Amino acid sequence: MKYQLLPRLSAEEFGSLEASIIAHGVLVPVEYDETGAIIDGHHRVEICESLGLVDWPRFVRKGLSETDKRTLSRELNFARRHLTTAQKQAVIADQLRDTPSISSRAIAAMLGVHHSTVQSVRKTLVDGGEISHHEDVEGRDGVKQPVRKTIKTAFMPESENRRELIKVAKNLRADDQKARHLVRLAHMDMVAEKGSASAPIWWRGEESGPSFSVIYADPPWKFPVYSETTGRNKSAENHYPTMDLDDIFALGCPASRDAVLFLWVTDLANGIGCLKAWGFDFKSFWGWKKVYPGAQLGTGYWSFDNLELLLIGTRGKAVAPLPGTQPQKCTDHPVSGHSTKPDFYAEQIERLYPGIAKLEMFCRAPRPGWDAWGFEAGEVKA
Repeated sequence: MKYQLLPRLSAEEFGSLEASIIAHGVLVPVEYDETGAIIDGHHRVEICESLGLVDWPRFVRKGLSETDKRTLSRELNFARRHLTTAQKQAVIADQLRDTPSISSRAIAAMLGVHHSTVQSVRKTLVDGGEISHHEDVEGRDGVKQPVRKTIKTAFMPESENRRELIKVAKNLRADDQKARHLVRLAHMDMVAEKGSASAPIWWRGEESGPSFSVIYADPPWKFPVYSETTGRNKSAENHYPTMDLDDIFALGCPASRDAVLFLWVTDLANGIGCLKAWGFDFKSFWGWKKVYPGAQLGTGYWSFDNLELLLIGTRGKAVAPLPGTQPQKCTDHPVSGHSTKPDFYAEQIERLYPGIAKLEMFCRAPRPGWDAWGFEAGEVKA
């Protein structure tokens, strides 16, 4: 019972859990580390074994340190257990002994208690010499801050200098905004990189592989024609294999927890449906106003289509463009090969998300610095 860090369930609680497992099975998976040690679910396993059960839902956590495992065990159990005040203080004290440099507010948020409770336990441990006093503490975001913050003062300039002060303040705020934006981009990429070892690639049929924070996709949509006899003369099937809508929806994409998807669509409703099927929320779109040679027009049933939409969807804490760097929503570009998209849009994505691993799905010509997957993907452009 290496990671059973909280008191055992009372007889009444244990009996209620046993009755629930008999009636419904194990509803919450038992969490293990890679060596088979139970991190969370000791009572569930004990009950299953007493009932003669040999199988139950399992979840394996890999790559955690001993401190991480102990912290996770407390975090998972603390909120759902009915503990006395003394028992809660004992668990908080154990957590502080394991992670004394983590701020009281961060530990309070982790365990679901008020930060003053954690601070009180911390003071007792520091006064008793069990843990050392730290001048700097680390928050849940990993940022270190001083325990005691200095008092900030400000002055009001003379009226003739206020306009210059406002200008300086705006410039400072803009610089801070850029710095925070770069940090958020780096964090989004770091999350994708950390998840790459266990992120499933459903679209390639592999068990694991890389995940991406930025994905650019141009699916081979199949759409109906007026006549199967003559209507297919200009259809996409003459240029590349197409996919049924359900197959595109089922394909998914290897997105990280925090990701942004740029998706070319031929039908708005199907495009929104694809975003949802792939786990994204619709945020916005860019429009390509097509410039045809001569007097040529596009195709379409209700109108001649001279506008194609690039939907933008996000999941998790995807980073939006820095204010002032966004491209215009609709831009004009010439039409070239069948279904070939202007390089402008991929270049905008590169500009807004520099240095982040990017994937182009259904790619025709891979771009430098991008991962590519697609029927026509070949050599990287020179």
